Amino acid sequence: MFACLHAPGNLDPLIECAAHFSPLIEETSADTVVFDIRGLRLIFGAPEHIAAEIQARIGLPANIAIASNPDAAVHAARGVEGITVIPEGKEATALAPLPLFLLGGSPEFAEALHVWGIRTFGEFAALPPSGVAARLGEEGARMQRLARGEGRRLLRLRGEPLSFQKTLEPETPVDLLEPLLFLVSNMLQEVCGRLRSHSLSANEVHLLLKLERTPDHAVVLRLPVPMLDAKVFLKLLQLELSQTPPRAAVDKIRLELKPVESRATQHGLFLPASPEPEKLEITLARIRGLVGAANVGAPEPLDTHRPDSFRMRAGQALACPAQAPPAGQAARDGSANRKACPTKLALRRFRPPCPAQVWCASDGRPVKISSTKATGRILTCGGPWRTSGDWWTGDPWDRMEWDIETAGALLRIHQDCKSLLWLIEGSYD
Repeated sequence: MFACLHAPGNLDPLIECAAHFSPLIEETSADTVVFDIRGLRLIFGAPEHIAAEIQARIGLPANIAIASNPDAAVHAARGVEGITVIPEGKEATALAPLPLFLLGGSPEFAEALHVWGIRTFGEFAALPPSGVAARLGEEGARMQRLARGEGRRLLRLRGEPLSFQKTLEPETPVDLLEPLLFLVSNMLQEVCGRLRSHSLSANEVHLLLKLERTPDHAVVLRLPVPMLDAKVFLKLLQLELSQTPPRAAVDKIRLELKPVESRATQHGLFLPASPEPEKLEITLARIRGLVGAANVGAPEPLDTHRPDSFRMRAGQALACPAQAPPAGQAARDGSANRKACPTKLALRRFRPPCPAQVWCASDGRPVKISSTKATGRILTCGGPWRTSGDWWTGDPWDRMEWDIETAGALLRIHQDCKSLLWLIEGSYD
């Protein structure tokens, strides 16, 4: 379904009204806009109710038409005063009385129909399609389909990119954090309101402060999920500016929110409640202020076979990349044997690994260990599994790994093939 608004000399109010109901808007002419209203039936009900809501919103005299395709809605809005709702399949009947000049077309097309004595949509629609195509060509066949209300096309959406930003120049430079946050709060309320009117959220907040005789101070907040809460944004900016305040008075403030689709979440009926993303982000911002941004984040596995390789990434946790091993990197020998083991144990790693002394038998098997984690005779062991890689870099690794059982623990140990040092990687739960 599509709705069309027609009001001579009032393009801006028409666009503003259409944007309240849909982001898919076509600026057909200087006095006409058409927009997609699919889905509004669930909110407002029947098309007549949707038209009444549009009329109440626009606040000025305008023709409103609703039809199953954009062209039928445009022609009805231009030719019929007030509200027109065309049921699907009844387009030809509804458009039949309209004067033919509303159809448009080239001067040659209009002159030919005038000579034939055709004055309305209905008269043109009643002509034989084959004869129209033979005498008027492709343009005539296309125009006849429009006269019958059979046009089917996509909207030519407005090319104007959505930008949600605001700039403010205080009357006097602001040198205290509290009045600065008061100004930013008002700006956030306005920009968030514009986002809400487009059914959008934000995943980034950019604040640029122009300072007196000092380089600009920029703050960028990258949010883990789309949000639309001015109070949350203000609190995050307050925590950030408290840690790194501007070095001089502020002459100019520029705020921008990056628009994204709003998130839709469905919580499980029997799942425990989790913290709201907004509250969690504020808590993380406070933790970053206490321990430093480099020490807060989510572990991200690296694309390598090197054991226990990860990095801390701020923002959101990422899934382990499902990629093939890098070219030239050796996989662990005997990994198939470990996968074939029917018992699954979790390895609790020690960070950093624990140094150990290990005594080996003549065949190389470890038989005794001494460390702060375990001491005594090794009852059973599995291995060795050789792991190596990154030999083409300045930080290669090459080691022999064993799984051992002592009187009180199941451990994974390894020996560095270069330094011959033994380390305990972790214990099995």
